[in-house]
Amino acid sequence: MTAVALDGLLGLAVLSAWLGCAGFLRLRTALDRMHCVAFVYATTGSALTAAAFVSDGPSDRALKMLLLTAVGLLTGAAMSHATGRALLLRGSAPEAEGPAHLVVASDVAVGDGTRG
Repeated sequence: MTAVALDGLLGLAVLSAWLGCAGFLRLRTALDRMHCVAFVYATTGSALTAAAFVSDGPSDRALKMLLLTAVGLLTGAAMSHATGRALLLRGSAPEAEGPAHLVVASDVAVGDGTRG
């Protein structure tokens, strides 16, 4: 029974990686593609962590996998947010003007009334 569960979890990890790659190739913008990267990490990391717990039980190796997956999800979310914001501010994002509340220093001329 354990072998079937391990095969299923590892198969799920491989399937989710291929599904994320197909989505990555299908989507056009960098902001959309970041969702595929997050999907692959979340699903494969969770499936591999579950496989470690099925294989070993609550051992040191399985707990390390859980910790690495949790840290990776947290740092991955922060990096995705930072990358998306950088793309938006740079003008590579679909919303090329950036957020409405953001005024870039190069857009402000002296004495044009936009300050203050």
